[in-house]
Amino acid sequence: MNECKISETQGQVLVIAARKIVTEYLKSRKKLDLGKKFKEDFSFNSGIFVTLNNSRGLRGCIGYPLSDKKLFSALENASISAASEDPRFAPVKFEELDSIIFEVTVLTPPKKIEVNQYDEYLSKIKVGRDGLIVKFGYNSGLLLPQVPVEYGWNEKEFLEHACEKAGLPKDFWKKNEVEVHKFEGVVFKEIQPNGEIIQEKLLD
Repeated sequence: MNECKISETQGQVLVIAARKIVTEYLKSRKKLDLGKKFKEDFSFNSGIFVTLNNSRGLRGCIGYPLSDKKLFSALENASISAASEDPRFAPVKFEELDSIIFEVTVLTPPKKIEVNQYDEYLSKIKVGRDGLIVKFGYNSGLLLPQVPVEYGWNEKEFLEHACEKAGLPKDFWKKNEVEVHKFEGVVFKEIQPNGEIIQEKLLD
């Protein structure tokens, strides 16, 4: 699977833009004008997720796993949605922004993992490299590559939690009819609110 072709400098620009987009939207309910150069620099298609965290943990996370949107447009929509439309949380208030850490994950296109028997999944995914999407019928659950690292899961636990995210029993990945897709992601995040932006290293 190809790595995301995005530089650390570009990642920093994306995180800064995500904060500016949310700040402007919460202040004026208007979309920020990203400018011609930004749109030109990020006019390629890519999947992306925007994650908001505070001292208590996750505050919002919305994104697009498929690379069917221009990155600048996907960033704009995901940033606003993460702050205002994540159904798990109340909308973020403008006054909260100085206590929120912004994180942007740029994704490779998901690919279905082909196996003959379920135990092959364990050798075909790697914690710290892969994100997962579990699909069955209308059920679908996605977990970003950084999630199992943050929680200390192994590959089996990662699959189990991805099933639960899809609203399925945790051992459903063992069923022949389930689809498991993997993707890679490059993670850029603030160290602290409004602070230095780093590329997070998920693998040792």
